[in-house]
Amino acid sequence: MHVLITGGCGFIGSHIAEYHMDKGDVVHLIDDLSTGNFDNVEQFKDRPNFRFNQVDILTWPELERTVAWADRIYHMAAVVGVYRVMAEPIKVLSTNIPGCERLLRAAANSGWKPRILIASSSEVYGQGQGQAFAETDNIIIESAAHYRWNYAISKIADEAFGLSYAQSAHLPITLIRFFNTVGPRQSGRYGMVLPRFVEQAVANQPLTVYGDGEQTRCFCDVRDTVQALDRLANSQESIQEIVNVGNDREISMNELAQMVKTMSNSKSEIVHIPYEEAYGEVFLDIQRRKPNLEKFYRLTGYHHQWSLEATITDLIELARRKIKQS
Repeated sequence: MHVLITGGCGFIGSHIAEYHMDKGDVVHLIDDLSTGNFDNVEQFKDRPNFRFNQVDILTWPELERTVAWADRIYHMAAVVGVYRVMAEPIKVLSTNIPGCERLLRAAANSGWKPRILIASSSEVYGQGQGQAFAETDNIIIESAAHYRWNYAISKIADEAFGLSYAQSAHLPITLIRFFNTVGPRQSGRYGMVLPRFVEQAVANQPLTVYGDGEQTRCFCDVRDTVQALDRLANSQESIQEIVNVGNDREISMNELAQMVKTMSNSKSEIVHIPYEEAYGEVFLDIQRRKPNLEKFYRLTGYHHQWSLEATITDLIELARRKIKQS
């Protein structure tokens, strides 16, 4: 099978690539490396079934030919991370939306119907107050449409394009709403909380919790995510569907910080930082973000293999190894 991964040097894309190469598939990654890191995939560069181009998805002239080559496409390319979303609000919209549409237009014009999975995000649920967010829930974005929500808006637009091309061009598309994927190769550079906590704890630096720390999230190991995505791609029932992908174990940021500190035997102090100090301006956070996974389980039959504790243990060991090598 020929697999194309846009944004393939991001940490999720790199794990998807590894999974498919281990199965013997030919994998082609494209990434402009603005967020992704080639270090995530450098270990694969000598494999005969690995290809890479550093390109801009908005302008790359070979996109149409490459899309026509692919049997399966994972569209992961996007401006991501809270820090980048806040710092580059225009780029979020001008990259995420037209990049997705250009890819889908290329697929529609190719005469070939590759299986396509488009990365969306739990951010699209906005200020919804549900106990656990289901794919059928209404999406609530604050009326002022502050640019803090540009990422969510861009992903809502990508979902709309995906469903529209699936209907009009009969493309086999599934939309994936990710809920806090974590694991090896993830960087805390753009605001991802778990790698930041682990890096701080291993270095015995203060663990910085934003706000009061009572906001809750659910974390899914990337190695579970990748296997679930493969199952969704192989499911005819998931075509033209939006699917939450994640884990539904809920934990507060205070509890997460304490867990990381305890598991790493860290001397770090846990400190709370106001959002204004963390992001340089007023920031509206989501208090709870938990997925309803009924559709996920029905379509995949998947059972998670990685507990949060197992993921953290792995990340601590990797962080210590990195310090020793530096």
